[in-house]
Amino acid sequence: MGIIKKPIAVKLVIGALFGEQAYFDQVKIILEERFGPIETLLPPFPFLFTNYYKEEIGESPYRGFFSFEKLLSREEIVDIKLWTNALELQIAAENALSTKRPINLDPGYMTLGQFFLASTKDQRQRVYIRDGIFIEPTLYFQNGHFHPFDWTYRDYQSPEYIQYLETVRQKLAYQHTTGRAYRHRKSQ
Repeated sequence: MGIIKKPIAVKLVIGALFGEQAYFDQVKIILEERFGPIETLLPPFPFLFTNYYKEEIGESPYRGFFSFEKLLSREEIVDIKLWTNALELQIAAENALSTKRPINLDPGYMTLGQFFLASTKDQRQRVYIRDGIFIEPTLYFQNGHFHPFDWTYRDYQSPEYIQYLETVRQKLAYQHTTGRAYRHRKSQ
């Protein structure tokens, strides 16, 4: 029989897909207020992988990423996904946008072995957690690099994303080996 123990803390990573820089800047401030200092930022760059978001976000969306210094428990991802969904709706309402989605936030977490994304949609590779939220293993770490699964979104297979996430993983490994695994206070 295995001994039950709590998994080590994980790194929060949030992707932002948006059409106007102002929404990214606004969300950056809100995310820092909620999760503490941003540790690694991937500045916005054109999102050219699909036109799936064209109706919601616009013709020329951009993608950027945030990772945070403070670590959290895996279980917190459900509350974070629910909160980011509510934040998307709040930003749309504040800007009097009834159908257009000004920003799409994709929270996930990183362990030393994998990167996971939270989702509201069920698929064969996703595991239901609670409150309508699923978790999907998106990348796995092997031989010094992240690698995709068959189902991994094309953009998460790109060199830009992989390089960014490997940098984030280095910081996570440093935090764990030095004992600097700061725990995020419970979500509000």
